[in-house]
Amino acid sequence: MTAAAPPSKEGWSKRAAATGQRSGAHLLAVQVLRAFAALAVVIYHAEYDAEAVAARAGLTFEHSELLPWMAGVDVFFVISGFIMVHASEELFGMSGAAGLFLTRRLIRIVPLYWAATLLFLASLVLLPNALNKAAPNLWQIVASFLFVPVERSDGLIRPVFSLGWTLNYEMFFYALFATALVLRRAAAVATVTATLVLLVIMGEAVHRTGIAAPAVLAFWSDPIVLEFALGMGLALLRAEGIRLTLLARTSLAAAGVLLLHLDLAQPDRVVVLPPLVAYGGPAALLVAAAALGHGATAGQRLERLMAALGDASYALYLVHPFIIRPLRLAVIAAGFAGIGAAWGYVALVLVASVLAALLVHRRFERPMMRRLRRWAVRAAPATISGATGPSPR
Repeated sequence: MTAAAPPSKEGWSKRAAATGQRSGAHLLAVQVLRAFAALAVVIYHAEYDAEAVAARAGLTFEHSELLPWMAGVDVFFVISGFIMVHASEELFGMSGAAGLFLTRRLIRIVPLYWAATLLFLASLVLLPNALNKAAPNLWQIVASFLFVPVERSDGLIRPVFSLGWTLNYEMFFYALFATALVLRRAAAVATVTATLVLLVIMGEAVHRTGIAAPAVLAFWSDPIVLEFALGMGLALLRAEGIRLTLLARTSLAAAGVLLLHLDLAQPDRVVVLPPLVAYGGPAALLVAAAALGHGATAGQRLERLMAALGDASYALYLVHPFIIRPLRLAVIAAGFAGIGAAWGYVALVLVASVLAALLVHRRFERPMMRRLRRWAVRAAPATISGATGPSPR
């Protein structure tokens, strides 16, 4: 295969714009599923603070058993694997693709996460007792900004802003995916999948020896990383033209919801499955139902609303912890207590978190991404001026 000449600034700009548009030209159903995944995580966290509201009346708050709400993270991971392949169609085999891909992902992930981490660190300084968090050391802070898994004083492998644990997985997956972009699409997916499988096997082997694995290996070898592979596989199916009927998609979605409702990872179930199967499997069914359709058929107004919720899902995920605690303190200070007040608090958290996320997305996240993308286009030619390699597929 002949080598391609390095792209000019104009060519790079057009390709960057095209791939950026492809990543933004989302499937409506996938965006809606992303929004519901983020809302599920909000419910999960809100229910824990609702316990304090009920406790003010001497009552015990019973968590809803409709769904294991934290499985929203599993849905996120499957969606991420799908989107990375689906949105990178023009990058496979392209000269300089790894740099373009990583630049795009860093622009999407870093600004809001760093802002949330800085806000959390400021909260630790100003309100240490309210947050019930031990002060992190310098390395824990630096590692958090660099997406490096480290063990905290409580023994958990978490960044200082705890929700960033999912982003540590995301960034690791992005790094693997970027290195595989020199290959054609199917080969790249196979290579990343094989790497993840080998990593999980290695982690399990080390665990069986009884030797304490380094934090990075213990973290990145968790079977949850295979959920990215499930999403990549679904993207290959879509790329091959696989489309499902509405009945088939509805059946897959219903099966996914039912399996999540059964929550077969819990030890008191008749059948107990590993978390990857109990949560990753249903998540893959839900993403398949959303991703393997023929396109959106909703009206324009409903489509805009759904797209807005999906677009703001990342902001919703990162912003809601800053809504939960102040609202809990406000509800208790106002004298509300009891089970009814606790569920009212959960509903209030959902509404307030959505509004805050939409505001942050529109006023901070989107403008920041636009500025950084313009800067990246100006800086890109110097970055890849010496790049050579296979011509774009």
